Amino acid sequence: MKRPMKYAILVLCGFVCAACSAWPFAAKETPPAEAHKVHWGYSGDVGPTHWDELSADFALCGSGTAQTPIDIVPTSSEALVNPAFQYQAGDVTVVNNGHTIQANAAAGNTMTIDGVTYSLAQMHFHAPSEHTINGVPAAMELHFVHKAADGTLAVVGALVQQGEAANAAWEAYATTVQGLTAESLTASLDWPALLPAEVMTFRYMGSLTTPPCTEGVHWLVIQTPLSMSAAQIAAFTQMYTGNARPVQDSHDRDVVADNSQ
Repeated sequence: MKRPMKYAILVLCGFVCAACSAWPFAAKETPPAEAHKVHWGYSGDVGPTHWDELSADFALCGSGTAQTPIDIVPTSSEALVNPAFQYQAGDVTVVNNGHTIQANAAAGNTMTIDGVTYSLAQMHFHAPSEHTINGVPAAMELHFVHKAADGTLAVVGALVQQGEAANAAWEAYATTVQGLTAESLTASLDWPALLPAEVMTFRYMGSLTTPPCTEGVHWLVIQTPLSMSAAQIAAFTQMYTGNARPVQDSHDRDVVADNSQ
């Protein structure tokens, strides 16, 4: 082969190889948004004991020292001012997010505690309960997630135990949850009726119970459980069960029990 022809072929091969190596690099530079989502769950290689391995953003799930849930064993008891709920009935957006069924609250629902007002963002459930009381879990746990103007979170946990009678306040929502497969739907929810009449709480500082396990969350777990019928609980658990993070080390955190009665 003559030198000019040989040189031309080598140059052409160089361009082809460069294009081949550049293609996957370009693809990594502009991946679809879904590629950024980290899949996590409640079992196997993506379960709670592996959350901190799935993403650097989830590091606190393994290294945090103020993680939630915990086994609630009060370290002190005192008369506390109950949280003041300013909830109102209205439409909510109900979402099946792949981990639980979540009701997103409309603006205007708030909770005030210790002089700070938090806006209700959403409510969701875990089955069985994430918190335990003196080592005993409940059938379910409902979390009412609130956010203050400065971004601070306060979560109210309500444990659910099985009773003989249906809970009238929860009947409509249990029916809505049952079999929810659509991405979202609109339902009417009577927020003020959902909590127990007695709202004395256990209080401590903890974290989100799902990745990224952010700490600095104010937890208020209502001492009096809600009661629901077996059929109502089944409406929730047929959608998700086992979606509860195991109890975490308390690291000697203060857990205050309200004894204001």
